[in-house]
Amino acid sequence: MFLRPQRTWGGHHQAFLGPEGATVYSSATLRILASMPSRTIGRSRGAIISQYYNRSVRLRRRASRPQLRVLGRSAWPSLRLYDLELDSVTLEEEEKRVLLVKELQGLAAAQQDHLLRGMPLSLAEKRCLREEARTPRGKPRLGRPGLLSCCSQLRYACALALHHLGLRLLSGLHALVPWHYALKRIGGQFGSSVLSYFLFLKTLLAFNALLLLPLLAFIVGPQAAFPPAPQGSAPAFTGRELLLGGGRFNDTVLYYGYYSNATLNQWCAGPLDGSQCAPEATSLPYNMPLAYLFTIGAAFFITCLTLVYSMSHSFGESYRVGSTLGAHAITVFCSWDHKVTQKWASRLQHDNIRTQLKELLAEWQLQRGPRSLCGRLRQLGLLGLVWLLCLGTTLGCTVAVYSFSEFLIESPVSANQEGLLLALPLVVCLLNLGAPYLYRGLAALERHDSPVLEVYVAICRNLILKMVILGILCYHWLGRRVDALQDQCWENFVGQELYRLMVMDFIFTLLDTLFGELVWRLISEKKLKRGKPEFDIARNVLELIHGQTLTWLGVLFAPLLPAVQILKLLLLFYVKKTSLMANCQAPRRPWRASHMSTVFISLLCFPSFLGAAIFLCYAVWQVKPSSLCGPFRTLDTMYEAGKVWVRHLERAGPGVSWLPWIHRYLVENTFPIYLVSALLLAVIYLNIQVVKGQRKVISLLKEQISNEGEDKIFLINKLHAVYERKERSRGGRTQEAVMPPADQRDAQ
Repeated sequence: MFLRPQRTWGGHHQAFLGPEGATVYSSATLRILASMPSRTIGRSRGAIISQYYNRSVRLRRRASRPQLRVLGRSAWPSLRLYDLELDSVTLEEEEKRVLLVKELQGLAAAQQDHLLRGMPLSLAEKRCLREEARTPRGKPRLGRPGLLSCCSQLRYACALALHHLGLRLLSGLHALVPWHYALKRIGGQFGSSVLSYFLFLKTLLAFNALLLLPLLAFIVGPQAAFPPAPQGSAPAFTGRELLLGGGRFNDTVLYYGYYSNATLNQWCAGPLDGSQCAPEATSLPYNMPLAYLFTIGAAFFITCLTLVYSMSHSFGESYRVGSTLGAHAITVFCSWDHKVTQKWASRLQHDNIRTQLKELLAEWQLQRGPRSLCGRLRQLGLLGLVWLLCLGTTLGCTVAVYSFSEFLIESPVSANQEGLLLALPLVVCLLNLGAPYLYRGLAALERHDSPVLEVYVAICRNLILKMVILGILCYHWLGRRVDALQDQCWENFVGQELYRLMVMDFIFTLLDTLFGELVWRLISEKKLKRGKPEFDIARNVLELIHGQTLTWLGVLFAPLLPAVQILKLLLLFYVKKTSLMANCQAPRRPWRASHMSTVFISLLCFPSFLGAAIFLCYAVWQVKPSSLCGPFRTLDTMYEAGKVWVRHLERAGPGVSWLPWIHRYLVENTFPIYLVSALLLAVIYLNIQVVKGQRKVISLLKEQISNEGEDKIFLINKLHAVYERKERSRGGRTQEAVMPPADQRDAQ
């Protein structure tokens, strides 16, 4: 009663329309559709049994026994078709099953289990096959299987033992991954947006470890093994050094001024002319100025390569070529890991899949029509007003930092006022802490439709604030402080300033996390009745980028700053995780952070790392080093250490003449730099064009798939029409055959 005929060419009824408007075909057409390759690949039980029968025959090395068929995956549907209708000579499914059981009975128990485990059948069918295979047969098998089965069983047992050992080692390696379970728990409860912050923190930890290793191996380690001559008695450790960075720390490998400008081959008893130690002719010389300069340059170059690789890899993972229309189905049907057996792991995976589905559905719901013209004009005006207020706040913070730094230069701090050294870091950290809260309050007026856009706008505003303040501080250190500290070791002062900034930044982050988020949660729950607040991704991510920028800026003046940053990140992870679980809730509007990691790495590379590299290059090439401390005390610039080394190589003999040539034509000459930059830009352009070409090819392939689908529908309808015509002609001949002769004459 719900079907109505759908007429096509020739007046025949090929298909029917159901109650939902969907086409309903006859049983013959459905049988043809069921036998199509796209419907039956991997689902034919008879074909599966045939395939594993042949595999068991090959496993037993019985060439005399005939195989069923040498069939590939593409031929599986034809086997089903033969079994059902067309070929009566082909073995039926039960006969194939009997043959498979016989072959399984000839294998060892371990081989039976391994073969059955790999069969794409249900557990009940595998259990029945195992029981039938292990049931003793009534008739004994001919031959001598004892020797063969014993050797093969031993060999197979060894292979299985090695396989299980490899799996256990892999599981152990996964367990050694830092914070593996903690990151899964965060992703399951709070989604990929909050998880991206902790993954970024983990990435920064790896970058700092990679930066610290060459510094320890080639700068800190050799200088600690050959310490310079002590100049007077060292001050005692009082504990204030942990906060101020001075005092006892000045005479350690933490700062630039401790490192010698000598050739390290023996303990330096006392400086000679030029403040250098006398080299020992029988030992291997180690040029500390050259090692200091080249190690920091090599460490920055390795960090640059790692950043570029991470960014390109992140771009490849986030911006895949093609569409994500099937992400919902993939998440529903393919996300569950069936190897999970423990209850807590299954609950964690359940929460993770549920959060992913929420993010996908929220992203799908955001794809709605544009606003009206008046709504868009109102939104643009509100955005312009908020941006003006934010930029005005940034300008005010910049002017405050510049004025206070100039005031400190005009009023130098005496030895009895060491506490005032924290004044500038205190002002900078207060501005970096208070301004983002003001930006967050102003952002509430904008009411962005997309939470992703809201996070990106907040990141942009906080980034402008922090980068401008850091620019003022760099000018303060390399411009004003160098002129004001001509008779002192200004490199140590800059290193101490950066150390104090890192320590104060960490202290303010702890106070804001432990007390600020707690107080805000109590206000939100008790007074505002809104529940727990959300985790501020933009502010926390910019704090990480700000701390990493300070580390890169100070590595020239304090080579152990990456170690301080590693300790800071380790403590920060556990503090943020504890505060997140206690004081925050999942985002009220779930959103999928598919590109967040790419954005974080890009911000770390271009504004942060590039700015630090420019700062250090200016310090190496343009600023005169202090004449009282450090490995470059007798040179006009730090870069001259390389030139002095090249001149020594030129006088050393023709055996090393290629090194001065490399320095002259590849380092001092700017043409290779321009050439490498042009090649890099060309490679980037070619990759962009390749991606565009792939997108065009994918669109053409989608169009071709659509056309082929229409062709299939046409062929199915045509085949159905032919089948209906044959049925009607057969019914007409049958009706004529049963009619009496008189009726036939009347019909004529």
